[in-house]
Amino acid sequence: MTTPPHVPPALRADVECLWDYHDMHHHARPYDVGIGLGSHDLGVAKIAVDLFHRKMYPRLVFTGANAPTTIETFPRGEAVHYREYAIEHGVPADAILIETQAKNTGQNIEFTGALLAKHQVEAQSVILMSRPYQQRRAYATCKKLWPEVDVICASHPLSLDDYVTSIGNATRVIDMLVGDTQRIDKYAELGFAIPQDVPAEVRRAYTRLVAAGYTSRLLP
Repeated sequence: MTTPPHVPPALRADVECLWDYHDMHHHARPYDVGIGLGSHDLGVAKIAVDLFHRKMYPRLVFTGANAPTTIETFPRGEAVHYREYAIEHGVPADAILIETQAKNTGQNIEFTGALLAKHQVEAQSVILMSRPYQQRRAYATCKKLWPEVDVICASHPLSLDDYVTSIGNATRVIDMLVGDTQRIDKYAELGFAIPQDVPAEVRRAYTRLVAAGYTSRLLP
């Protein structure tokens, strides 16, 4: 029997710290548009479908091309596969727009705004749906590029352990958490996102995980 992937016990407190930090803990409420950010994680499409059926928005946009981590899972493009999943699970096709060119979070936001304007869809408020550990970075990016829009974040509601099981690789999840933590400061410095407070305990957890070798998603 294959042993399920798990977070090493010695690292659990630090990984949980980063996991909780990147969750914005927003509560979904009715907004103008839902935006599902493309990735390797089908959970984005799942939460998008759930919130649509709960009448949290009347119009849904999926945005995303492909990346090295998604080409095998979603060969026709992230947004295309998300749309297919949503339609298969009861979202009307005419309620969905797709944007198929974006290759990073900034482009997700920029290209979606242009797409909505093209279709004359008013978006004074949006719910951004992403991987759990992408919430804070997505929020900061949206507030930088689309400051006039009221934005909240959502993800498929899974515990850390359930998410690791769904991805099938604990190291990959920890690497991504560490990489997104670095990007909170780095992207603000580069002008890609608004600054976010990073508590001291988050910085310490990040530093220990880097020292433990979880560095594959770090920027130079």
